[in-house]
Amino acid sequence: MRRIFASALLALLPGLAQAQGGTLRAVLNLELQVLDPIITTSNVTRAYGYLVYDTLISMDAEGRYRPQMLEGWEASEDQLTWTFRLRPGLEWHDGKPVTAEDCVASLERWGRRDGLGSRLMAAAKGFRVVDAATFVLELREPFSQVIEAIGKPAAQIPFMMPARLAATEISRPVPESTGSGPYTFDRGEWRQGDRAIFRRNPRYKPREDAADGLAGGKVAHFERVDFVSLPDFSTRVAALQAGEVDYLEFVPTDFIARLQRDRNVRLINPRPIAQMMGAMAINHLHPPFNNRQVRRALQLAMDQGEIIAGLGLPAAMSMPWCQSIFMCGGPYASEAGTERLREPSIETAREALRASGYNNEPVVLLHSTDSVTLNPMALVIIDRLKRAGFNLDVLASDYSSQAQRRLSREPPGRGGWSLMPLVFTGYDILNPLAHYAVAYNCGQNYPGWPCAPALTPLLEQFGKEPDAAKRQAIAAEMQRIVHDEALMLFNGQFSVPAAHREDVRDVLPVGFPVFWNMRRAAR
Repeated sequence: MRRIFASALLALLPGLAQAQGGTLRAVLNLELQVLDPIITTSNVTRAYGYLVYDTLISMDAEGRYRPQMLEGWEASEDQLTWTFRLRPGLEWHDGKPVTAEDCVASLERWGRRDGLGSRLMAAAKGFRVVDAATFVLELREPFSQVIEAIGKPAAQIPFMMPARLAATEISRPVPESTGSGPYTFDRGEWRQGDRAIFRRNPRYKPREDAADGLAGGKVAHFERVDFVSLPDFSTRVAALQAGEVDYLEFVPTDFIARLQRDRNVRLINPRPIAQMMGAMAINHLHPPFNNRQVRRALQLAMDQGEIIAGLGLPAAMSMPWCQSIFMCGGPYASEAGTERLREPSIETAREALRASGYNNEPVVLLHSTDSVTLNPMALVIIDRLKRAGFNLDVLASDYSSQAQRRLSREPPGRGGWSLMPLVFTGYDILNPLAHYAVAYNCGQNYPGWPCAPALTPLLEQFGKEPDAAKRQAIAAEMQRIVHDEALMLFNGQFSVPAAHREDVRDVLPVGFPVFWNMRRAAR
């Protein structure tokens, strides 16, 4: 039966099962659409970014920051002057050398968009180019997160690009895909709905140390990496089992047990720092969620146990309960402000909603039906919100369309939105100055536009505080405010495994797809 299905699949997807040779075929959770990793937080664009671009500093598997494009760095005794040196021999895809000027321009563009980057820039006098390989960051005041900012591993990642591209206005995507990473993007062969093709970069000069998390030598063993579009979940699994694709970013939860029994497939379950957190973005601009009491009623309707159960994961792949906004198991994990969230119930939520002044305003929920993780979680959330008494208007569509609508500041009934279930990786939310619920507080760059004035001085204190224990206490107070104001909801920590063919070796368990270091076993 499997062979018959595979044959039918090949008829539908011409060329999918060509002789694989040096090609790795990967199916990501969502389809690639945006080609600028600085203007979007999309996970698939992040995967694209790590293939095409490179970073000055990278995080290893233990959460340590290590030089990547840099040879190294040093700080003055007062920590106000930081000197960075590029390692020799780095080139852009077009053969031109990577220079300090390029790196400064890249950091400045990133710093105009990213929450942590903007805080770094606010503390800085500016950058100064010393020579082609050296640049200096001068601070006007202490900032404890310089290396953490430049080595930021998720969301808007400070990828390096040529200065001519970094000059692009931050509201517009860069016009081409020229980086210095281990792969080049074949833009001419990119066919949305079919595949995106990456080719090994012969100019790339990997570090000599072994690959470790996102750090170390990014050796490209495959001549080509294809992102293959297969929207149907069962088709993805069948293609993996038949050997027509090599890698799935997420295994649909209904198929985990089946793939665990397949000796030709291997599952990857990441450690806590790289696991995922379900969340709910809330639009604070318009009724009903401009009302704090309505947001707090919404909190009480969310039952982590039921929402995570909707994913159908084995017990070992989820936590029974986690309301640490910085990830349970992360460096800033805390239980601050979680007391009232421990016993959610529909009845309590309904009573709180009646007392809140809610006037039956429509609640527009953006339901991403094409996501392995978001779709089943949203189905549980939708049911619970209806039972709690919210006047729910569910808009079901693909994630990319929903992400675009989420940028709208219009009222929910005129093209806007109220709620959108999301999933973050641990890398997205480990650092308070990069965390979506706090880092963009009272700003304009993150959809939802929450504003809790009490967070602003805490963010400033955290950025200046050199003592790790004191930073921990500040982060706990931030968490208490996020929960008390219901700025964003957190629906449970879990991991959905990736899967790959047994003959693909040395896959890095980073928690999201990176394709260096992988190789195909000799046959």
